[in-house]
Amino acid sequence: MAFIHEGMDEKKRACFTLDDQGVLWFRNRLVVPKDMELRKRVLDEAHMSMFTMYPGSNKMYQDLKQKFWWTRMKREIAKYVSECDVCQRIKADHLKPAGMLQPLEVPAWKWENIHMDFIVGLPPTQKGYDSIWVVIDRFTKASHFLPVKTTYRAKQYAELYISRIVALHGVPLTITSDRGSLFVSRFWEHLQTALGTTLIHSSAYHPQTSGQVERREFAYNNGYRKSLEMAPFEALYGRRCRTPLNWSKPGERVTFGPDLVSQAEKQVKLIHSNLKRAQSRQKSYSDKRRRPLVFEVDDHVYLRVSPMKGVHRFGVKGKLAPRYVGPFKITEQCGPVAYRLELPPHLATVHDVFHVSQLKKCLRVPKEAVDTSQIQIEPDLTYEERPIKILDQKQRATRRKAINFYKVQWSNHSEEATWEQEEYLQTKYPGFLSATTNEG
Repeated sequence: MAFIHEGMDEKKRACFTLDDQGVLWFRNRLVVPKDMELRKRVLDEAHMSMFTMYPGSNKMYQDLKQKFWWTRMKREIAKYVSECDVCQRIKADHLKPAGMLQPLEVPAWKWENIHMDFIVGLPPTQKGYDSIWVVIDRFTKASHFLPVKTTYRAKQYAELYISRIVALHGVPLTITSDRGSLFVSRFWEHLQTALGTTLIHSSAYHPQTSGQVERREFAYNNGYRKSLEMAPFEALYGRRCRTPLNWSKPGERVTFGPDLVSQAEKQVKLIHSNLKRAQSRQKSYSDKRRRPLVFEVDDHVYLRVSPMKGVHRFGVKGKLAPRYVGPFKITEQCGPVAYRLELPPHLATVHDVFHVSQLKKCLRVPKEAVDTSQIQIEPDLTYEERPIKILDQKQRATRRKAINFYKVQWSNHSEEATWEQEEYLQTKYPGFLSATTNEG
């Protein structure tokens, strides 16, 4: 008992008793000796058994302290839970998103740095256009709204960009897009190829529209923008374009020659200053809701994944659907908030550089790595769950009819099962019930 009493006050020492069988008690709690293997068995039983199902550290401590006691017990439980591989992969984080905002560098001139975005899922027009391709100049915020089809490839986008953008503003230096680096690289490739041939002058691609998109485009470019403190056309051309509301008066002075050049230079400096100030303000607001997170090369991290969009079941019942896979080793830091991971061969279609918000530090690398090849992860880091087995069946009678329910085991969910209506399974997974019945 000497190691227990060490550094303990007299009042607490009096709480220890030894029974007739030589078992040491602290009040009515069993004292667990300083045997790490024995303590691990107690922690494993309290955390991973089928009767406990991976509780958090506070709940686990409240359960264990009813029966057991040892020095620094709460601290050891917290460390044990934080290093649990299953908890790190499955449980949701209750922290701010990781990674401070890293604004792009403010461009030096107009239409040299552009951003592409896409508005999809629109009702198709008579000519089959069902999306809008938005091309934005990152300096002046001037934009073009181009009607496109979701079936277009990078080559068609490059031809359209040449016919509608290059003719007006020249070739860009950099391109950013939310669609991903693969699309941008293919777009660049086709754009450079087209610019190096004479085919661009006789391109047969001339989209015809009703004029609505062009009018909306004009209204956007001629309107006031907070980050610029002026309209995009004013930033681009030195003044807003004429409208019935904004029409130059007869005899109004118009600037030409050297004065126009000087005025344009002042305008560019003003825009640059305004954009810097706007970026600084946006970063300060964004960083209040974020937390810095830094990893080192050779660290092991978990990679965030999510169920495919439209699969409603996961957000309601799939508590043990994996939120992270891995762990994977960091091989390189690519900028302040991006890291390259060493991915296994079955994830070859996934780009290996990730933002820090998609990663979570692995506090202890498991001795036996989880087989992630069983989860078919798509390039956008989503996966699809499917029913694999029916465990039970029941029927619930209502006033009008009887409803059949099936207890279904799902892929990637360990031993978790959920009760689903027969109608839902037949609609979402046609053929599953009949195939399972035939096997039985």
